[in-house]
Amino acid sequence: MKLVYILVMLITTHATAQVATSSELFKTLKYNDSLLFDVAFNRCDPAPLHLLIREDLEFYHDQGGIQHSKKEFMETMQKNICGNPNFKSRRELVPGSLKVFPLYDNGTLYGAIQIGSHRFFESRNGESETPGSTALFTHLWLLKDGNWQLARVLSYDHKAP
Repeated sequence: MKLVYILVMLITTHATAQVATSSELFKTLKYNDSLLFDVAFNRCDPAPLHLLIREDLEFYHDQGGIQHSKKEFMETMQKNICGNPNFKSRRELVPGSLKVFPLYDNGTLYGAIQIGSHRFFESRNGESETPGSTALFTHLWLLKDGNWQLARVLSYDHKAP
């Protein structure tokens, strides 16, 4: 019985272990995170979103509600983040907070869960940037035909500075 317990613990630990920050999977999804936020969100350049986001994206935000598609997500981002000349938001990943957990189906990698913490800064009417909120995020990435695409997003625990 003791051997069965040890075996179950080893399998469970191995199956749910996060990947090392030096792994290709971690580096790839960290790079994708930078495209989503440094390019699309911070610079309001939507080009990376066309490749990185699935058409059936679901985005759940604890304050902004639910978006049920890539189209809805991109329209909301354009309107609320990029479309207001009097308001600018910038996102920073909290250093050391990013973690990636691979998902396998019978030994074949099909996806990954990416979690982390980020903070936002705001500028209104061209004034200096001030701290906005901090929040947690969980991303479900799916691998299809060698390409990683964002399928589900949870953005939650937003707190004022």
